[in-house]
Amino acid sequence: MTSPAASISSREAGTVARRPGAGVVLGEPDMWAFVLFECLIFASYFIIYMLYRMADPELFLRSQEHLSQDLGVANTLIMLTSSWLMARCVQAAREKKFEIASRQVVLTLTCGVAFVALKVTEWSMKLREGLGFSTNEFFWFYYFLTGIHVLHVLIGFVVLAVVVHQLRSPERRSQEIVETGATYWHMVDFLWVMIFALVYVMR
Repeated sequence: MTSPAASISSREAGTVARRPGAGVVLGEPDMWAFVLFECLIFASYFIIYMLYRMADPELFLRSQEHLSQDLGVANTLIMLTSSWLMARCVQAAREKKFEIASRQVVLTLTCGVAFVALKVTEWSMKLREGLGFSTNEFFWFYYFLTGIHVLHVLIGFVVLAVVVHQLRSPERRSQEIVETGATYWHMVDFLWVMIFALVYVMR
């Protein structure tokens, strides 16, 4: 399966005409297949996490107490804001307000950078406390799930950069590409909300 960034980059230059019914399923079908695949993979991670948690609930509860709820909430608000900005970008592009749409994508990227910076700060704090990848099963899942999510955010930077590149030239503009990028970013937001609920909130 092609990567989301490659799927977007491979579109021909120029504004792509809407196919009949294209408003029903937004963006490239390949992106939706990729999103479904990624959600299935993360669902398997979440199931394994729950099985380990059920086997030793006290360990997971004690370990959760070392996480900062405030940082978790802050990261969640950043991701939700970025998703809202991306939705506004899609709407602006539909209304042919391409400069506004481009600014919304840049703001989305800024939120993504803030998310990664805050997550790296949190990791550094945990490591200074002696809570590393091998401390116990909970922290193994904590670093693995948050780390693989950050990797998806970094891929999202490439996807959003392609959207900005498309929006800034009349010869390259494509609503389908904008919506494809938005689809990927909304997936990244959704996966973080699930990780936050399972790792930070659930007791």
